[in-house]
Amino acid sequence: MRTKLAILFLCFCFLPMLTAQNQSVKQLLKLRTMKGASFSFMVKEVKSGEVLYAYDVDRELTPASVLKLVTSATALELLGEDYRYKTSLEYDGEIVNGTLKGNLYIKGSGDPTLGSSHFVENRNGYTPSQNTFMPQWIQAITKAGIKKITGSVIADESIFDIEGIPMKWVHEDMGSHYGAGSYGISVFDNLYKLYLNTGTTGSTPKIIETDPVMPAIRFHNYLKAAAVKTDSCYIVGAPFVNDRYLYGVIPANKEHFLIQGDIPDPALFLAQYTSDCLRAKGITIEGIPTCYRILSEENKWTKRKRKTIVTTYSPTLREIVRIINERSHNLFADALLKTMGLRYKTKPGEVISSMGKGIEVVKAYWHEKGLDVSSLQMHDGCGLAAADKVTASFICDLLCYMGNKSNQSDAFLASLPKAGLEGSVANFLKGSSLQGKALLKSGGMSGVRSFAGYITKNGKQYAVAVFVNNYSGENRFMIQNLEKLLISLF
Repeated sequence: MRTKLAILFLCFCFLPMLTAQNQSVKQLLKLRTMKGASFSFMVKEVKSGEVLYAYDVDRELTPASVLKLVTSATALELLGEDYRYKTSLEYDGEIVNGTLKGNLYIKGSGDPTLGSSHFVENRNGYTPSQNTFMPQWIQAITKAGIKKITGSVIADESIFDIEGIPMKWVHEDMGSHYGAGSYGISVFDNLYKLYLNTGTTGSTPKIIETDPVMPAIRFHNYLKAAAVKTDSCYIVGAPFVNDRYLYGVIPANKEHFLIQGDIPDPALFLAQYTSDCLRAKGITIEGIPTCYRILSEENKWTKRKRKTIVTTYSPTLREIVRIINERSHNLFADALLKTMGLRYKTKPGEVISSMGKGIEVVKAYWHEKGLDVSSLQMHDGCGLAAADKVTASFICDLLCYMGNKSNQSDAFLASLPKAGLEGSVANFLKGSSLQGKALLKSGGMSGVRSFAGYITKNGKQYAVAVFVNNYSGENRFMIQNLEKLLISLF
């Protein structure tokens, strides 16, 4: 009798939540924009693993940038929050009477943060700001007594392969500011700024300059100025190719309008940039700047004994992961995936990319932790590939593990922005009862909106994952309805 009463009591307690779920989901699915769409969501209490709400949780859907949760969580688990990348200046040959009779090398470890604009100096710790590495390098070279280099400045980006852009990215992403490739050497977020004088409505904007200077890039300008408030333009181009095509519309009558694009070959660019900076300080360099990719293609790459002049360290992984999840930084996420791939042991006769190795390491790790990775389809670390797939069930399981079992729980949760206040979710749930109480990663692309993270209510923490694919209508309308769903459930 007591058992029956207990069961009836539990059913009575959970009935309001189940009813709320049914009503909220029904209202969402009845929307005209949801015709033909796929929808999945799940809510779990982190500590107990109890499922509070669930709808089609095993549906494999495109997560967009929510995939960064998988990458960042795994990186913290495998590398630790104190992990730092390093970039070293090295030389071969010998230094005789101020002359380096050999080459100067920039040895990369995959650091995506060198010269990044996302880190600034403060008094609380070491966080390098943009361009601070170059004065350090010049000072070290000067201290070593080098006034002349008979060889070249050579960027050694060989730690990763040269497949900087995943094969599943679409055409419009290649060359864009958010679609920068990830390589063994990166610099300035692998981005340049392009300034334009847009001119009158209907005219072709004039190119003013780039920052940093990109003399090798050839711009093919098909932009048009129009009476619009925001731009809808694209910079399109392939890796290692200096032709960049400008398409679309930008606001008219702007004297210094800014758009951004990716640096086609970051390793080669850094070798050139370093050469220019050294020459500006009076150091003579006889050879032309080059990199591992070019020399290996020409069968001119040789391994020689090197000595280190100086080493530059990145911010900690804790800081890097914070930028990944708060600012949704694609380059940082992809670089972390490739870095994890360095742990992969290649099988005899196996041919696999640096990105592919990282994916295998991620899946193996979570399989070992007891998560079902059969639905995890990764083609990058950032979620930019539309072919990426994941389930709400897997994401909630990962969130519960990171919130309850992981030694890196604090660093992971600290990386997630507060909804309504910070980062990419600064406007999501703004002004609602959940503002500041939800730590969420957002994801979005054409026909895709997703949110995942944690919501705290009545002293309990809940893992939340919600995905919508292939909806129609305006993105703003869909986001508003996802806000209504979460507010109604919490």
